[in-house]
Formats: sequence, structure tokens, C-alpha cells
Amino acid sequence: MTAYILRRLLLIIPTLLGILTINFIIVQAAPGGPVEQAIAQLEGLDVGATARISGAQTDLTSQGPSNTNSEGNYRGARGLDPTLVKEIEALYGFDKPAHERFWEMLKNYARFDFGNSLFNDKSVVDLIIEKIPVSITLGLWTTLITYMISIPLGIRKAVRDGTPFDIWTSSAIIVGYAIPNFLFAILLIVVFAGGTWLDWFPLRGLTSPDFDQLSLWGKVVDYFWHITLPVLASVIGSFAALTMLTKNSFLDEINKQYVLTARAKGLSENQVLYGHVFRNAMLIIIAGMPAALISIFFTGSMLIEVIFSLDGIGLLGYEAVINRDYPVIFGTLYIFTLIGLLLKLISDITYVLVDPRIDFESREH
Repeated sequence: MTAYILRRLLLIIPTLLGILTINFIIVQAAPGGPVEQAIAQLEGLDVGATARISGAQTDLTSQGPSNTNSEGNYRGARGLDPTLVKEIEALYGFDKPAHERFWEMLKNYARFDFGNSLFNDKSVVDLIIEKIPVSITLGLWTTLITYMISIPLGIRKAVRDGTPFDIWTSSAIIVGYAIPNFLFAILLIVVFAGGTWLDWFPLRGLTSPDFDQLSLWGKVVDYFWHITLPVLASVIGSFAALTMLTKNSFLDEINKQYVLTARAKGLSENQVLYGHVFRNAMLIIIAGMPAALISIFFTGSMLIEVIFSLDGIGLLGYEAVINRDYPVIFGTLYIFTLIGLLLKLISDITYVLVDPRIDFESREH
């Protein structure tokens, strides 16, 4: 098992390299990078854009009143001084060829140096540390509620397969699975957050503005008051998929010979179900946990965070893509890809701990 773990760890390196390379090429080909945005803003499309460029406003306003508005901000003439364009490219790190920038990025990432955001004046690591508690909070509650509901419900559906209970719950699950979580989030806002009918829950944020002045109990109530709709919207898609996975996994085990033998020995239904079937049926669910965690914590929460204005990793990634904040884009991509690969390895190790009969190392020969 040790050799298998070492091989998997070494495989992480080319995997990360391939992912970064593909995304770097895609991002370089995409129009509207930070340099283009800064130049467009300086040409008058966005007043006050020179705040991003150290010293640029002083240089530009000195060119005369024809290039400024009444507030002294540069409004732009047709074209910019090539020297200023070079300064902008150097400011954003685009004064070097793409292959040099890519090689420098890889060297920095090998030391876990992700640089600074182009627009927030903070390091990428500091931004992630600042935003990740919100995403973890949303992900933990979503994961906890999803598993608390889905596993018992899936077992119940497997035991009562074909009954009216199974049919009605399957219909509800299919409807829930068919509705994207962001669409369900909008529906919840319309119904419960003052959109059209009820005004029971807040529309945005994780806490109220006066959160620090509340009592301990008031803080707890305020927190759950804000988190209810985002968590409910996030649970819908995950809940449906996990419930059907649990049901099908248990159905597959219930029909096997060892279950019939256990029943023939006089064991009760609960002893058969939870003493024999449960351990084998949960293997596939355990194997899917890392992917589910990554999806719930990061990918699945992005639109939820944007819709409910939750200042987490999802909203950070969305703003980074919109602003072409390349250090944040690649830094978060690198970190969470690495986390996903490590969680996948942990999943395989957990597989072996749950069922020692599984030997990944022998399968590679």
C-alpha cells in the first residue's frame, strides 16, 4: 500500500502541470485581459480607472485640460502613449512572452507562492484564507444535511422498493434533481425573501450589519436565519443524487446470496441490513465523498454565493474571471485541484480500511 500511495503522490505532479497548462493556454486566448481592460478604462470607458496604475494619473493630467474632465480624471484621446502602455503591461506582468510567464508561474507555484491579486492589493493566499470560512460554512451544512437525509431515505426506499412510498419519493427526487440549484435559489428568493410573496428571510449576506452587537443567542439565530435559503438551495441537487445512489447500492447488496444466508440463519431484518448489507453498500458512497465534497464546497456553491451575495470562494472565483484576475484564477485552481487529488487518494485509502479485501496495489500489476 505504501508503494501505491507514493505512486499516486508522484502522479499529482504531471496532473497539476497538465491542468495548469491547458487553462493557461485557454486564458491567454481569451480576449479582455487586465491590460486591455486598463487601456479601455484609460481611454474614457471607465472614469477613475487610473487608480489602478501607480503614478499614471499624475502623468496623464499633466498633459493638459483637453485630456481631463472637470474632476481632473483622464478621459482619453484616441490611442495612448506607447510608453504608458508598456508601463501598464509591466504593472500586470505582461511585459514578458507567454512561455516565460508560464515558466515563472510554475516555479513560484512549486514554492506555493501564488503572488498578489491584480485588483485587490492582497496576496492570493490571504484572499483565500479570508473567503474560505464562508464556503466551508455553506459546504459543511450542505454536506451534513444531505447525508443525514439521503442515506436513511435511500435505505428506506431500498427496503420498500416498489411500494407507493418508493414511487412518490422517487417522483419528488426526480423533480428536485431536474431543477438546477441556482434556479431553485431564485425560486426561494421570489417566494421567501421578499421577491413576490413572503419576506421571511434576508436576501443577501451571511450575517446582519448589527451582528457584533447581538447577544450570543441572537448571533446564533441571525446566522441560521441567513444561511437557511442558501443551504436549502445547495442541498436539492446533492440530496437527489445521493439518495438514488444509496438506494441502488443497497438494492444491489440485498439481492445477493450472503443476505439470503443471513436471513436463513434467523437474523432479524435490522441485523441483516445494518450488520451485513450496510458495510458493503456504503463502499460506493464512501468512494464518492471526495468528489461530492469538492463539488459542494466549491463548484456547486459558486452560483449560490453569487445569488445570495455570500463573500466566499465561489464569489471570489466569479469576480476573478470577470476581472481577468489571473493570479487569483490560477492560484485557486492550483490549490483546489491539489486538494481534490489528495482527497481522491484519501478516498482510496478509506476504501481499503472499510473493506480490506480491496487491494489497489495488486490491481496495477
